[in-house]
Amino acid sequence: MLVAVGFFAFMDTILKVLSTHYPALQVAALRGWVALPLILVWIQWRGSWHTLLRIRWPLHLLRGVLGICMLSLFTFGVKQLPLANAYTLFFIAPILITLLAAPVLREKVPRAHWWSVLAGMVGVVVALRPGTDGLVSWGGLAVLAAAVCYAVAAVAARLSSRTDSNESMMLWIMVMVALGAGALAAPNWVTIRTDDLWLLAALALAGFGGQLAITEAFRHGQASAVAPFEYTALAWGLGVDWLIWDTLPDHYTLLGGAIIIASGLYVVRHERKAAAVLIERP
Repeated sequence: MLVAVGFFAFMDTILKVLSTHYPALQVAALRGWVALPLILVWIQWRGSWHTLLRIRWPLHLLRGVLGICMLSLFTFGVKQLPLANAYTLFFIAPILITLLAAPVLREKVPRAHWWSVLAGMVGVVVALRPGTDGLVSWGGLAVLAAAVCYAVAAVAARLSSRTDSNESMMLWIMVMVALGAGALAAPNWVTIRTDDLWLLAALALAGFGGQLAITEAFRHGQASAVAPFEYTALAWGLGVDWLIWDTLPDHYTLLGGAIIIASGLYVVRHERKAAAVLIERP
């Protein structure tokens, strides 16, 4: 998970750099197109072509639409905000997944989780409200909307995973993002600069490496033990902001991030305690 978060932080840094030269929708389309060759090579290596068509198309179409929205909104958000600020707001996504788990996945959500949801929402308000941009920051609202899209897509992916292969889930969402975002971005398409080709290659490698690493993390480790390491993204964001853009978030953002992270860790701790009780029972 540490490796995965590092890859994704690198990918988000590239998205932020590209957003200064290209529209957000075009950046989302480029993310999809550069990912496809590596995914196809990976499918060939695994010999999993036969799994690609046995899928639940409605869920894949939903994930495709959400993927386009998420990438476009997040790219727009990181163009306006430092990475650390964007990550702080995006940490609300796991809490939103908890909210959706009850009605969509028909999972019983303990009362402790609802308290963590409330605390996480307080953290978001703290992170957004003060500062120069204020509560109505378009960048902040875009990142929050991206987090909502991510949460819904994650729930849809969980439903898809009951019947569909990992290969089909990785391939089709990138195909839909590449084609869908590409079609929407076509009227305002900006010619790719030669100097940015290496950034696109790095974007492909970072995204693919992060996806493989996070898959392996959850394959070999318990979710409750692995998930907290996702919060190290804030450290990556702080480091990248300082090294490249010479900026750091204000104390309100850090306080809001601390509240959100604490609420997430509380859920993880509660789940581990519940699992331990189940193991001890005969």
